[in-house]
Amino acid sequence: MILHKFKNQSDLDRAAADLIISMVRSKPNAILGMATGGTPVGLYKEIVKTYQAGLVSFAHAKTFNLDEYVGLPVTHKESYRNFMQTNLFDHIDIQAGNTHVPDGNAADVDAECRLYDKMMFEQGPVDLQLLGIGGNGHIGFNEPDEHLSRGTYKVTLKQETREANKRFFNHIDEVPTHAVTMGMGTIMQARAILLVVKGAEKAEILDRTLNGPITTQLPASLLQTHPRVIVMTDCDVNYKVSF
Repeated sequence: MILHKFKNQSDLDRAAADLIISMVRSKPNAILGMATGGTPVGLYKEIVKTYQAGLVSFAHAKTFNLDEYVGLPVTHKESYRNFMQTNLFDHIDIQAGNTHVPDGNAADVDAECRLYDKMMFEQGPVDLQLLGIGGNGHIGFNEPDEHLSRGTYKVTLKQETREANKRFFNHIDEVPTHAVTMGMGTIMQARAILLVVKGAEKAEILDRTLNGPITTQLPASLLQTHPRVIVMTDCDVNYKVSF
């Protein structure tokens, strides 16, 4: 892991955006793993600014999103497909057919999960996977558990995850109880991973991710085993490397 600390979120967003942009400039047909939630909003704005300035093109790039709610219409303002369209895809020149988000409304969700993994296997691997981290250490919607799934799958969301996400809804009862998410095996197949962590409240979970034991009870800790992880944060943490 490589840890980069920033004094403010604006600098962090710019640096994270620049890393993604550099990937696309050096490899125009790059495959990008995308994330949603509050963490990437600022860096997506920076990407849009750079595109609008004529300094990057996504015409040949492809994207695969980490996850999507189950049972939430894609037109719902909090669906992750709508999030991506609103915050990024509608503002750059990426081809619609090159953007992939799991279908949480598929008639057969298990078949949809298998299809999603098949597409990534045939087109991938992902060149750069963007990740955030949940307060309980989840990445994507891989929740703490005794066992973690390798491939894309349907997950029951922990109550603490639903509570954390209720700020995007009018009431906790509106927050979906299930989601489709890339499994840890799928995420770990990416050639490189960019983990963006914002806010002092995430310092403790990030410290455990970087320095604590590797355990399925903290899914993000498995990133310690990946050969190329870049961490960008405004948290006051250190990476205590020991050999």
